[in-house]
Amino acid sequence: MTISEKVAYLKGLAEGMKIDKEDNTGKLLTEIIEVLGEIGNSIEDLEEDNEYLNDYVEELDEDLGDVEEYIFGEDDECDCDCCCDDDEDYDEDDDFDLDDEDYDDEIVEIECPMCGEKICVPPTVDYAHLICPACNEEFSYIEDDDPADEDED
Repeated sequence: MTISEKVAYLKGLAEGMKIDKEDNTGKLLTEIIEVLGEIGNSIEDLEEDNEYLNDYVEELDEDLGDVEEYIFGEDDECDCDCCCDDDEDYDEDDDFDLDDEDYDDEIVEIECPMCGEKICVPPTVDYAHLICPACNEEFSYIEDDDPADEDED
């Protein structure tokens, strides 16, 4: 039974019991049943709205899936095999496209010194001011090409 049906049943019981509505107890029970009816109607309205919104969200999700497939194609992961694992979120930089063949050999895999997360960095990024997408900390990555420079320090 729905809540409205249960409230209607209670109204029927109250009428069958011939509760005196002029008596204090009768007034109280009658008002309680009326309030329960209003609450039941409100709950039914909320359930209808919730069902509508669930259907709407499902439609949006399907449409978004179509848009993602159109934009990213069937495979929406990058080809660098460094930081786009199945269960990890990856925040791609809008300045480059990982599928672009010009970047294939230039993308650098860098480990964040704060959290250890490996990130893919394209050549268009300022390596002195990198922000880790996992911990949001800024760090610098300057590669030394000459290992002899390290021994002098």
